[in-house]
Amino acid sequence: MYFLSKFPDKDELLKWWKINQKDQARKVNCHIHTPYSFSAFADIRQPFEMAVSEDIKVLGINDFFVADGYKAFHENAVKHRIFPEFNIEFIGLLAEEQKKGMKVNDPNNPGRTYFSGKGLNYPFGVSLQNIQKLEQIKTESQKQVQMMLLKTNELLKNINAPFSLDFEEIKKEFAKELVRERHIAKAIRVRLHEHLSSDSEKRSFLKNLYAGKEQKADINDNTRLEEEIRGNLLKAGGLAYIPEDENAFLSVPEIINIVIDAGGIPCYPVLLDHKNGNYTGFEEDHQRLADRLTVLGVGCVELIPGRNRFENLERFVRFMEDRGFVIVFGTEHNTPQLIPLTVRASDKQLDPWLEKIAWEGACIVAAHQYLKSRGKEGFIDEKGLARTDKKQEFILLGKAVIERYLSETN
Repeated sequence: MYFLSKFPDKDELLKWWKINQKDQARKVNCHIHTPYSFSAFADIRQPFEMAVSEDIKVLGINDFFVADGYKAFHENAVKHRIFPEFNIEFIGLLAEEQKKGMKVNDPNNPGRTYFSGKGLNYPFGVSLQNIQKLEQIKTESQKQVQMMLLKTNELLKNINAPFSLDFEEIKKEFAKELVRERHIAKAIRVRLHEHLSSDSEKRSFLKNLYAGKEQKADINDNTRLEEEIRGNLLKAGGLAYIPEDENAFLSVPEIINIVIDAGGIPCYPVLLDHKNGNYTGFEEDHQRLADRLTVLGVGCVELIPGRNRFENLERFVRFMEDRGFVIVFGTEHNTPQLIPLTVRASDKQLDPWLEKIAWEGACIVAAHQYLKSRGKEGFIDEKGLARTDKKQEFILLGKAVIERYLSETN
């Protein structure tokens, strides 16, 4: 049973908060991937154990395409007394930007758009039409992965590799339901160590697999080695890469419709200054970005500060905060590298003001989940628009919801 279903009504909750209120910004992380898509975590229990050790009080699951991990996420949240936020992520297309050749928040593909939903209903549920769309996305994504796996096995056969890869085995051993190209890279790394003994054999094998390109990653650095395998074989331009079919992508308006149907808050993930320090055409003009999101009916943005310089992060957050946007932070954990859950910028820790913004964003999502669990209107109104004029009310209610939850014992 969803723990929020047992909470007191709003008036009683706010009365309790008035007596027990605390003036503190809790540490939060509203965007982590789990093994139900791909993540650095060995299992879904691990991020909660890390959250306890790092004093993080709110965690948000944010897997690609699926809500398969929600039940286990809820169970572990209750067990560890961490407030859970139920999110989801998609990869879609903005047709107007694609026609212009403009890059959105994917720095490599014009029009390609990562897009999230925050605070979805638990248990997850959408209309039959949207279930069919979600199934289509998963089917097309798995079809692409299977085609890349076939091509990878051809490469392995051509170099007389002592192993081949099987989709069902990868799914059983390394994934849950959804197999991604990162799982293929992990499988190659694991099988490499299983079948070859010396480092020189492994380096020679990888050089052959890379069609003569020198292997550079440390053989014993699992994270870098998997990233190198993925880059040489499975990313765009790689030897086993297969482009996604257009059927694998919904339009952003379709994604927004699914998010709202699932009870969530549409949320745009901001790339900001990425690896080379540049901004995409969609994001470089912050005012134009804010205007475009407003036209789309999006009043929430999220950032992964670990990829941004502090000064750029702070400047952008102040800009969007002044314009009434809800802002949430996370770490993703969508690579093999197991970094801390504590959110920080690429070059320094967050300051108290940014921590306060992150806390308030998490509180708005928590208040939304609470209201939706009681059959009430949440942060999204009946027209599908964010109730940004009610931000302070939602922050207050969210603080009451989270702190009441944290005050209880299992």
